[in-house]
Amino acid sequence: MANPPIHPYEAIPRVAPISTDQLRPEWKATLARIPGAGLKGSGFPGYVLGELMRSPELFGPFLEWWVTAKSTMALSNREQELVILRMGRLYSSDYVWKHHLLTAREFGAKPEEIAALLEGRFDDFSPRERALLTLAEAMVCDRYVSSEIWEAHGGQLSPQEMVDLMSLVSQYVLFALVNNVFQVPLEAPLRDAPGLAQA
Repeated sequence: MANPPIHPYEAIPRVAPISTDQLRPEWKATLARIPGAGLKGSGFPGYVLGELMRSPELFGPFLEWWVTAKSTMALSNREQELVILRMGRLYSSDYVWKHHLLTAREFGAKPEEIAALLEGRFDDFSPRERALLTLAEAMVCDRYVSSEIWEAHGGQLSPQEMVDLMSLVSQYVLFALVNNVFQVPLEAPLRDAPGLAQA
């Protein structure tokens, strides 16, 4: 499928995020379990989390699901980040792309692989990674997995891995939509990171 157009980045949010200074102690403890360094420190996605905090009764359970999935699902950190970067491109979400560019590099994504994800070229990835990317793209673009795609790639994943992939896609559909609908601004440390237009 052709890549969607990249829409201009919006600097002013439609809905101002709540400050993550107001994170409850249990939420901070959950966030501390995120694997790797890319989503911590300067890469912390405070603004999108601040938008989700507007629904506090849903935010806590979602946060627990998101962080637990990142550390325990049957997909490696690298595999997760490849899928997330591709979803950032499919949703034209500079926020998702810039945040996860750092994390993908941390878990071993090479410059040429990042360029391939930007363009939607999966041929040079391993058969398993190609399956994950192709299946995720079908879920996002078609909201369905055709018999042809299932026969070509479904056998690469166990039933648990398929459920984990659907969970990952579901999480980043939410993140991408929150970013795009609320026009969530980027945190200052990431504003000069390569975005979709120049990655």
